[in-house]
Amino acid sequence: MNIAEIKKTDIANGEGVRVSLFVSGCTRHCKNCFNSVAWDFSYGRPFDEALQEEVLTALSPDYIAGLSLLGGEPFEPANQRGLLPFVKKFRERFPQKTVWCYTGYTLGEGKMREPQANCEATGELLSLLDILVDGPFVEELKDIRLKFRGSSNQRVIDLKKTRKEGKISLYLK
Repeated sequence: MNIAEIKKTDIANGEGVRVSLFVSGCTRHCKNCFNSVAWDFSYGRPFDEALQEEVLTALSPDYIAGLSLLGGEPFEPANQRGLLPFVKKFRERFPQKTVWCYTGYTLGEGKMREPQANCEATGELLSLLDILVDGPFVEELKDIRLKFRGSSNQRVIDLKKTRKEGKISLYLK
C-alpha cells in the first residue's frame, strides 16, 4: 500500500487537530474528485515501517485528537489490508484518540453495501473506527456549508453508537 500524502496538523478532516493519512488507490473515480492524483495505487510512498512510525510519532502530542483516513479510497480491499495492522497499532498506542475514515462506499448492516469494498479485513477495520464519512462525492449535491463532507448525500456516522444500537446513527445531521 502507498501513501499519497500525510497532513500532520489537519483541522478540516474531523474534529480537533488531527493527523490525516491519504492512501493511494481508488477505482471509484468520482467526478471532480478533490484528490484524483491519488487514484493511482502506485502514487506516493510505500507505507513501510519507517513511514508508519513517522505517522505514529506525529500522533503523539496531546493536542492531536486523532487519526483521519482518506484517499484515494481507504476501503479498496488492498488498502484495508494495509491499514488494518496500522490502525491496530494506533489503537494500542493511543486508546483515547479517535479514528475518522472517509470513504466513497456506503455502510450497510455491519459491512459496506458495495460488494467490491468488502474483504476479510472489512469487519475488523470498521470495528476500530469511531466515525465513518460515507458515500461518494456527488458534484450536483456539493454544499460548502456542510461540516466534514463535500456533498449532501454523504453521511457522518457515529460507528460506536451504530454498533451499540444496531442501526445507523448519524454523528452530524
